[in-house]
Amino acid sequence: MFKFCNLYSGSSGNSSLIITDKSKILVDFGVSAKKISTALENMGIDMQEIDGILITHEHSDHIKGLSVIAKNYHTPIYANEKTFENISIDLTGSTKNIFKTNESFSIKDLDITSFEIPHDAADPVGFNILYKNKKLSIATDIGHIENTLLNKLDGSDFLLLESNYETEMLRSSKYPYILKHRILGPNGHLSNDDASIAISSLVKNGTKNIMLGHLSKENNFPELAYQTTIEGLMRENVDLDNIKLSVADRDKPNNIINI
Repeated sequence: MFKFCNLYSGSSGNSSLIITDKSKILVDFGVSAKKISTALENMGIDMQEIDGILITHEHSDHIKGLSVIAKNYHTPIYANEKTFENISIDLTGSTKNIFKTNESFSIKDLDITSFEIPHDAADPVGFNILYKNKKLSIATDIGHIENTLLNKLDGSDFLLLESNYETEMLRSSKYPYILKHRILGPNGHLSNDDASIAISSLVKNGTKNIMLGHLSKENNFPELAYQTTIEGLMRENVDLDNIKLSVADRDKPNNIINI
């Protein structure tokens, strides 16, 4: 058993659940502890059952609820050293487990490797999570795609990839110039077009199950992100019958996916 569930995804908060026969972990904890605990309870999971929380980086939409979890549940938290140094909220009560970026570690029956991503945080990472012969990858908050990142995502059986904004919607939005410049920059976020190009490359190497995540509420919408990727795959003559493409919900959990 290897299952994934997006709980929340977007600039207002991010968290994902991964389940195997022996372990249950979360990736990021960017909404309130109450919301995540309730989402888990609705799936028949108690927060006490969570074996660890992996943190991609220190921005608030990825760590918002951690202080309550640390105080009340003492759940182990995993992050690299620079991320822990830049988390400003109180984590007293939880064990801090420091991993080195690009090195592997394990939580029960899961083998986990972090990898660098281009984003304006202290030491942001994505994750490759392996269970038996299956590979799940999470990569959001990406300023741009480069070959080294594509290599980390190659061979994923399931991929959660950022598809944050539609470029012209962002350029014509009411966002201040400095914010537009940040999002569009090499350490900002990933556009629908760039996500589509990356996915078209990855499916040729075997990835068949992709979820688009971290969509902007103001500068994107799910149907547009989905259609942009579909059109990109069609241009590359990809057989769409063999591809499962979905979009992560912002405000509620998606259905559980079997990897």
